[in-house]
Amino acid sequence: MSEAAPDLSASVFRWMLVAILLLGALLRTLFPAADAPWNPAVGIVWHDEGAWVHNARNKAMFGAWSLDQWNPMYIAPVFTGLEYVSFRSLGVGVRQARIVPEICGLVAVWLLGLGVCRVGGRRAGLIAAALLATNYFYVMWDRTALMEGPMAAFMVMSWYCYTRAEESPRWGLAAGAGALLAFFTKAAAAFFVAAIALDALTSFVMSRTSTSGSRTRTAALWTIAGLAIFGALALAIFVLPNWADYRFYNWQMSVTRKPSYDLKSLIDRVTWFPLQDAFTRTWFVLAIAVVHAAGLLVRWRQLTSGERLLVLWVGLGAAELILHDAGNERRFVFFIPAFIALAALALGRLRILPGEVEGIPRRRALLSLPLVLYCAYFVFGAFVRIAFLREISPNVRIAAALSIIVGTVLFATWPRIPRALSTPLSSRAAILLALLLSVGNIVQYMQWAVGRSYKNYEASREVGRLLPPGTLVHGKLANGLALENRIRPVFVGRGFGNYDDRKTRDDVRYILTYIAPSLGYESQAHNPVILDVIDAYPEHKTIATLDVAETATGRDRAALIDKFGSGPQNVPQNGRAKN
Repeated sequence: MSEAAPDLSASVFRWMLVAILLLGALLRTLFPAADAPWNPAVGIVWHDEGAWVHNARNKAMFGAWSLDQWNPMYIAPVFTGLEYVSFRSLGVGVRQARIVPEICGLVAVWLLGLGVCRVGGRRAGLIAAALLATNYFYVMWDRTALMEGPMAAFMVMSWYCYTRAEESPRWGLAAGAGALLAFFTKAAAAFFVAAIALDALTSFVMSRTSTSGSRTRTAALWTIAGLAIFGALALAIFVLPNWADYRFYNWQMSVTRKPSYDLKSLIDRVTWFPLQDAFTRTWFVLAIAVVHAAGLLVRWRQLTSGERLLVLWVGLGAAELILHDAGNERRFVFFIPAFIALAALALGRLRILPGEVEGIPRRRALLSLPLVLYCAYFVFGAFVRIAFLREISPNVRIAAALSIIVGTVLFATWPRIPRALSTPLSSRAAILLALLLSVGNIVQYMQWAVGRSYKNYEASREVGRLLPPGTLVHGKLANGLALENRIRPVFVGRGFGNYDDRKTRDDVRYILTYIAPSLGYESQAHNPVILDVIDAYPEHKTIATLDVAETATGRDRAALIDKFGSGPQNVPQNGRAKN
């Protein structure tokens, strides 16, 4: 920290953090039933909300977790449990479902601010809290009843506890618990469990040559113990008793069914990785974070455990997505807190790069050329896509060319660019930049708020007026439109979730599906599985259409279809399928 820029006082930090938390709460809870952004969208698929809270809704409304063959509680037991608590306490509804991610998101803002404060000072902590509280992309995901926001919040909780373990080692136990809570909120957090375990093991080994070796070693042991203890409890209480379902949902459905692992697919994911709206909307923070993280690698052995875990968070998280799936916007939500923390550390310390970087000889610095080129490609790819939002090839070519130019200039003029980036900023400039970034996010939020709609919420209420409580309704969209009524949705996925008997469920009289922008659009596949159900009942008849909002036009339509058309009226709406 520069002597000319003293840090904030404790009282100023506390009051400013409270103000930031109030702002974050307002942004997350205002207009609670409004539709997720659709023009422009941020990757939120609104009809997934009902699908992922399916088991919690079942338990709160009908008294049983599992009522059919779609049971996402085996993928997201922590999320399901939290949603059940909300439904049980406040009733079932869109607002109640969204309370869980809203609270989790606010806790993430609080803990990220406190954690960055411990690592980089109070100024950095406030910058981190302000940027996370207002980040438009992250706020919108915190307003949506999906697992990504809570998963990221548990990562932040784990990271915060890990930063405290350096001074009070028993916090490592909570850090391990937080990492596993993130994993059992969504298994995509597996990389984070690996990251914290790797850093704890590394710390344990490195502590033999450290002046504070005893405390570091103890903190590492407590963290590993937390992972082991809570992992064993999860295995004994949840995983092993439900092994067949757990393995199916977390391996066969989520891993082997989706990605391809051939060389071309991996290369595609490497090149497509930065071309995401999450990174474009957070571009300035992203650029600062990537540069600062690269500088932290230079002084790896001197870093605090919190700094190392942030770098591993980004690095291993990117590796997991490149290996598994880099084509879905929701996969990138968990990066936002880590990038914001890294950028806040840079701004709080008033240096984008640490001064040690410019002292590295050019010959040694050249060893980092592959990493430098990909980091440059990452940063430029997230930016240049603004000109080609719906194209991939131009973005890849332009970003690759710019990264080569930057790499050439960087090493040809070494160490001029690192020296410039390590020049101290003024405290006023750092705070002003953070303020401008926060205001920019609030402007995006206001644009959404002015044009917000309630079509999906009203459609769900209309379904409740059309169908009596307990009515069985086929289709993924039945789940999406189930939160403001008491129907019993019967999800249909391809190869899972009530797939086998989809054509013979005469007890399920009704179907809910999109008809615009296309029939079966909710499946987003060339051959939507809901068409199998519709085709199996040639006498089907549309009895109502509903306005919904998913695509950029905002003029989407859903249809309530009677499978039997004008057929017999005594077809059961509840009970077992006919043999």
